[in-house]
Amino acid sequence: MQDEIESFEDDAAKDRQFVTALARGLEILRCFRPGETYLSNSEMAKRTGMPKPTISRLTHTLTKLGYLTWSADQGRYQLGAAVLALGYTLLANLDVRKLARPAMQELAEYAQCSVAIGIRDRLSMVYVEATRGSAAVTLRRDAGSRIPLATTAMGKAYLCGLPQSDRDFLMDHIRLQTETNWPTIKADLEQGLRDYQDRGFCMSSGLWDANISAVGVPLVDHDVAKTMAFNCGGPSFLLPREKLVEDLGPRLVRLVRGVEMNMGRHLG
Repeated sequence: MQDEIESFEDDAAKDRQFVTALARGLEILRCFRPGETYLSNSEMAKRTGMPKPTISRLTHTLTKLGYLTWSADQGRYQLGAAVLALGYTLLANLDVRKLARPAMQELAEYAQCSVAIGIRDRLSMVYVEATRGSAAVTLRRDAGSRIPLATTAMGKAYLCGLPQSDRDFLMDHIRLQTETNWPTIKADLEQGLRDYQDRGFCMSSGLWDANISAVGVPLVDHDVAKTMAFNCGGPSFLLPREKLVEDLGPRLVRLVRGVEMNMGRHLG
């Protein structure tokens, strides 16, 4: 997380309109991860790389505004109701969730796997909707879960849905973050682009998790900010490559194209 902060702050430093204090306050809120209820100032300082006195001032301010609450029993902070209100406002405004959910559930039941929609947050994809089949063995990731942008089927699909300039910008940041692994990741991203051009979907390659197999398809929009991606995946032993290529990939493409048409976003 600290590497992402430094990378994006380097760009922001060139922007006179950029308010560093505001950005740092938001970084505090980003420290909380799914399944984590409480964090201390020390834990947030470690994750952000900010000095502890700075963290203390920011958490005090965020608590006054309702974005954090202090637990005397735990001696740590948790996210406040104001954050929840912002999150629900975002989700309520994503019409795609309501339009796509029935088809996503149908595919999840057919394949006995998970189907999700993700939006980009820096160098991660964040689930905004997730469904899964009724099988006992499947992925257990819900809305709010984060996965890497560079090494997942969903992330690669998202990159494929971007204009070249936006894709190059993000790949440059991925290069800066991954350093020694960049040649392998770059080759995999380029293969993902070829797969997308040939088949309309990307596939997982095991760089992130060798035990997970998945396909990804972008939901493209003329407004880059509205571009997102879908995935369909599960345990690798249940989803061999042949099933991904010949069955689930094409099914996910049809699902996304149907959603695009229903939203009036098909770019043809």
